[in-house]
Amino acid sequence: MKNIFKINGVEFGGKQLPIIAGPCVIESRDHILYMAEKIKAITDKNKLPLIFKSSFDKGNRSSHSSFRGPGIDSGLRILEDVKEAFNIPVTTDIHNASQAKLVSEIIDIIQIPAFLCRQSDIINAAVKTGKIINVKKGQFMAPWDANNIVEKVADGNGEKLLLTERGSSFGYNSLVSDMTSIPIMQGFGVPVIFDATHSVQRPGGLGKTTGGAREFIPTLAKCAVAAGCNGIFMEVHDNPDNAKSDAASQWPLNKLDTVLNSLKDIKEVIN
Repeated sequence: MKNIFKINGVEFGGKQLPIIAGPCVIESRDHILYMAEKIKAITDKNKLPLIFKSSFDKGNRSSHSSFRGPGIDSGLRILEDVKEAFNIPVTTDIHNASQAKLVSEIIDIIQIPAFLCRQSDIINAAVKTGKIINVKKGQFMAPWDANNIVEKVADGNGEKLLLTERGSSFGYNSLVSDMTSIPIMQGFGVPVIFDATHSVQRPGGLGKTTGGAREFIPTLAKCAVAAGCNGIFMEVHDNPDNAKSDAASQWPLNKLDTVLNSLKDIKEVIN
């Protein structure tokens, strides 16, 4: 398993601090292009490499009536527009094995959601595409058990894997972040990303929607960079309170520059 690799000049496992960022779900083509332009300007200003992220479908919703996104065909076309317009890598999540091949034709990094991190068929299908895979460690999984994910990918001759820490279940409707999970999972020979926004969620905490404590996102992100993570994942929205998914845990676009500037400074000290 390679522990340092690049995609479009973005290095994972080295001295760079890649930022994986974008709205939780694709709400419209115009909104996604606007967000990609604004986020890229902020990451460029802070000299941090960007991978743009958004989901074409949010199947894991608290309520059957929640917005899910435009679907795979329209969603991939929109992400392809982002990739071409701004010359940046893009990532999105898949929800079943049959989506892997189609997604791989456009997407640079295939994300496996936390609730699906043990689904061998999905992981194997993603590995077969030859793309970088980012598997989010489930809230129910200990960091040392994530080695099973690494072994599954290696067994399929996968060479480029990211593991993402996104908090662990702590009683009902709450998560806690254990920063020791970062060096533990890095010990398996893979770069480790920290998801600073999903880690502040309160799953199902608002009954039919997921709650969150947005104010703690900068604190956790700074702790993770200080702990040596290999990248930060952040869902970002220009109007998070009215976002169609994860409204309580997306970071406001107008506050992104301040946070990234702090993360850059911490990363420079670590280097």
